[in-house]
Amino acid sequence: MRTFLPAVFLFMSLSTIAQVTERLDSVMRSMNAPTEPGAALLVLVNGKTIYKNGYGLANTETKARITPETNFRMASVSKQFTAMCILLLEKEGKLSLKDPSTHFCPDFNPTVGQKVRIRHLLTHTSGIFDYESVMNPQQREQLLDADVLTLIKNRDSLYFEPGTQFRYSNSAYCLLALIVERVSGQSFASFVRQRIFQPLHMNQSTVYEAGKPINKRAMGYRKEGSQFVFSDQSVTSATKGDGGVYTSLIDYQKWSDALSTNKLLDLKVALARTGKAISQTGDSFYGAGWFYQQPEKSILFHSGSTCGFNNYVVSIPSERFLMVCFSNKANNKPNALAIMKVLAESGYSKAADILALDDLTQ
Repeated sequence: MRTFLPAVFLFMSLSTIAQVTERLDSVMRSMNAPTEPGAALLVLVNGKTIYKNGYGLANTETKARITPETNFRMASVSKQFTAMCILLLEKEGKLSLKDPSTHFCPDFNPTVGQKVRIRHLLTHTSGIFDYESVMNPQQREQLLDADVLTLIKNRDSLYFEPGTQFRYSNSAYCLLALIVERVSGQSFASFVRQRIFQPLHMNQSTVYEAGKPINKRAMGYRKEGSQFVFSDQSVTSATKGDGGVYTSLIDYQKWSDALSTNKLLDLKVALARTGKAISQTGDSFYGAGWFYQQPEKSILFHSGSTCGFNNYVVSIPSERFLMVCFSNKANNKPNALAIMKVLAESGYSKAADILALDDLTQ
């Protein structure tokens, strides 16, 4: 894994900002044809929006276009919302990060469950098995978070002793969603809506529930040969804690603003308490649903990929910088890389190096 560098922003004249905006627009146009699935991009520098637009189709059948209000499936970018739910419950004294998983999931194998604490689930250091690796390869019905627990609850071993290693785990965040439900007495979707979306006026955001409509929804696609084919759902697309949030550029900016102003809780303090090193050099960490860098913890990053979506978020709170790229095309990493390259070359940051962290989420 490459080390990423601290951000270095330079004073930019209006003409320079206009040039950067033009370059970003050129990248988005060249990589997202108007008659195909595409992407939406938001860039803030020094707290000011320098780019917010969408290109391509949210739905190739209806020809609905992608706009800043289009709702994309967040995939693993959802994990920051799941982590926030746990931290809010902790803030209220309803759970502790030291609690063993068996406290909330009593059917978990006690040999394993007593060792695995909520803190381990949050930081991908639990060692529990990946549900994708133990599910029936002939599975046809969509799995729910409760099904993930069923798949792993009887296993009496772990990949490693909890807290000793980092291994990215979707299973862990599915269990966290179950814990939110069992502690709050609400469905996970309801808790997220009432405790995060409504207070932050993220009025179009939702957690995926099969059969329920999603306003201004982008459908997912993947490329086969020279054509894009419908690829919106898979058997693992209905789990909520690891990837079920749908949101837009408009609403995600509200979320980012709330994190920067500590509206729900102090994110910097939360990272300091929950963070766990993910590299031998100790300069890269994971906590509260974010990859970030020590010692300043100034650069936050996460990506999210599914069968039909590809998303990247880079936030540098101290610089009031935000880059959000949501795409309804699978394997669309080159789009985000091209965007970050433009920003780095323009003197805004070295944030392109952050995308090396994406290797850890695969």
